[in-house]
Amino acid sequence: MPKQLVFGLDVCLCALSFFIAYLLRFNFDLQVYTTLSFTQMLPIVLVVRVVAFLYTKTYTGILRYSSLEDLRKLFFALSSTSALLVAAQLVYNKVFGYQNFIPISILLIDYIISLVLLSLLRVWAKIVHYEQNHSLSKKVNVVIFGAGEVGSITLRTLQQDMGTYYHIVSFLDDDRKKQGLGINGVSIQTPKQTLAEQLKNLQADLLILAVQQLTVARRKQLVESCLRAGVQVLVVPPVYKWINGELSFRQIREVRIEDVLGRPAVKLDSPALHQELQNRTVLITGAAGSIGSELVRQLIQFKPKQLVLLDQAESALYDLELELTELYLKLNFEMVLGDICNEARMEAVFKTFQPDLVFHCAAYKHVPVMEENPTESLNTNILGTKILADLAVKYQVQKFVLLSTDKAVNPTSVMGASKRLCEMYVQALDHYLRDSGNQQTKFVTTRFGNVLGSTGSVIPRFRKQILEGGPLTVTHPDISRYFMTIQEACQLVLEASAMGKGGEIYIFNMGDSIKIVDLAKKMIKLSGLTLGKDIQLVYTGLRPGEKLEEELVHQHEALQPTQHPLISLALMPAPKSTLVLQEIQNLVSLFSSQNNVAVIRKMKQLVPEYVSQNSVYQKFDI
Repeated sequence: MPKQLVFGLDVCLCALSFFIAYLLRFNFDLQVYTTLSFTQMLPIVLVVRVVAFLYTKTYTGILRYSSLEDLRKLFFALSSTSALLVAAQLVYNKVFGYQNFIPISILLIDYIISLVLLSLLRVWAKIVHYEQNHSLSKKVNVVIFGAGEVGSITLRTLQQDMGTYYHIVSFLDDDRKKQGLGINGVSIQTPKQTLAEQLKNLQADLLILAVQQLTVARRKQLVESCLRAGVQVLVVPPVYKWINGELSFRQIREVRIEDVLGRPAVKLDSPALHQELQNRTVLITGAAGSIGSELVRQLIQFKPKQLVLLDQAESALYDLELELTELYLKLNFEMVLGDICNEARMEAVFKTFQPDLVFHCAAYKHVPVMEENPTESLNTNILGTKILADLAVKYQVQKFVLLSTDKAVNPTSVMGASKRLCEMYVQALDHYLRDSGNQQTKFVTTRFGNVLGSTGSVIPRFRKQILEGGPLTVTHPDISRYFMTIQEACQLVLEASAMGKGGEIYIFNMGDSIKIVDLAKKMIKLSGLTLGKDIQLVYTGLRPGEKLEEELVHQHEALQPTQHPLISLALMPAPKSTLVLQEIQNLVSLFSSQNNVAVIRKMKQLVPEYVSQNSVYQKFDI
C-alpha cells in the first residue's frame, strides 16, 4: 500500500472519528450544539492531525510489517494533537468567558476512537497479509502430542510462525485427566489404541512430540502409528537446547532413526564404576572417533584424574578439544596426536602419562577398504593393538579394554579376521601373565555390533542420500545387522570394564537383527517422503568381504549371564597363550614384505573359521 494512500486513510479515519465523537456526545442529535457546527470544527482538527502525521511520519511504515515502534509514533501524534486542542479549548474559554470552541468531552472521545481506528487499520493490514500468504491450500494440520508446558509453548511457537500456515487440530496426551480440556481453544484428546486411525480421522499431516520425558518404547509406538497413518513426525528438542530459553520453529526437528531404534539409557552410577575410574589417568585411543569421543563424554562424570586422548586424525582431535574446552572448563585432559603403530611414539605416551586404564578404540573398520588393503589392516588393527598391549604390561597399566566387533565372529573379511586376532592376542597375553604369576595388567574385551550414526555407517549415508534426493543404495535385500546407539554401547563398555577380572570377552545384547532395507524404508517415511514416488531404492550387490548376517557368538563359545542384563560372558577353551603370542608375532613380521597373499594365508591359518565371502581371497580357503 503506497504511503500516500496510508496518509489519506489516516486522515479519513480521523474525520470519521470526529464525527462519531459528536454523535456520541449529543446522543446522535447534532441540532443540540448550534453555536459552532461540526463542519466548522472538522477542518481545524484535521489540519492539526495532518501536521502531526507529517512531523512523526506515521504513514511511512509498511502496514503489514507494523510494529510497536509504528504504534508509538501514532500514539505520540494523536496524543500531542488532542492535548493541543484541549489546551486551545481551555484558553478560548478563559479569554472569551464562554464555550463555543470544541467541547473537551468531544476531544477526549475523538482521541480514543481515532487511536483505536488507526491502530486497527494496521492490525487489519497484518491479518490480511497473513491470510493471503497462508491460504487453505497451504494449511498443514498439526497434532501436538503432550498437553503440558512444552506442548503449550509449541502451540504458541507454531501460531507465531510466519513460514507456513499451521492449523493445530488437537492435542494428544496420555494423561486421561486432561481429556476434554483445552489449551488456547485447542481441544485435548487421549490417544486411542488405534492411534493410526485416530490420526486419519483428525486429518493430521504432522505430529509433533512435545514431551521431554518420553520413554523409548512409547516413542516407538507413536512413530510406528504415524508411519502407518502416513503422518510426518517432528520432535521438540530438550529445553536446554532452546536458544536463550525460547523455542523457535526451526529447532523442531525430524525424528531420527536413532530415536526409535535405541533402548532405554543405562544408568551409570554404580560404586564399582566410581571406584574404577575416579582419580585415575585414562588413555583412550581413537578418542576423536564416534565411539572414542562419546566414551570421553561419559568418563567425565566419574571425575578422572586425567584423560589422555590419542588419535591420528588431526582435525577431528582439534574439534574434540574445542568441545571439551568450551563445555568442561575444569577437566584435566591432554590431546595427543599420534599413530598407534609408531612404537616409539606410543612408548613416550605411556612413559609420560603413566595411564591406569586404557580403552583401545582405534582401528580400521571399513570392510571393503580393508579387503583391498590387508597389510594396512594387519599393521593398524593387529600390530597397533600388540604395541599398546605390550606397553600396558611394561608400564603396569591396571586394565586394558579392547573394543571389538561382531565381524570378528566367524569372519568373512580381512577386517573381521584382524579384529579376531586382536581378541586372541590380548586374551592370550592375559593368560600368559596369569600363568607366569606376574599379572599386574588385566585385559578385557568387549564385542558388539554396529552403532547408530557412527562415521561412515549406513545411517549417515542414507541420510545424505535422502537430502540429495536419492536413490538409497542397499547392497542386498536380505542383508541385516545388529544396531545400538553410540551412547548405549559406551555405557556397556564402561560397565564391562568395571566387572572384568582379566581374560574375558564380554558380549552385549544387541536386541534383534534389523534388515537394512527395512531401515532404509523407515528413514524415507520419517523424512516425509514416499518410496517409489519421491525417492527410489536401488540394490547394488554385496561388497567384498560382506556377509548377509553378522553373529555375536563364536561356534565354540557359550554364553554365561552376568549381573548386568545386557552383558554376557563368552566361555571358551583357554588359548595356548605362548603359541598364540608367537604366531601373531610371526604374522606381524610379514608386514614388511607387503605380500597380501602371504598375510591372508597366515590369517586363515591362525583363524580357521575365517572363510572369505565375495572376495578374491576365497581361493585361499581350505
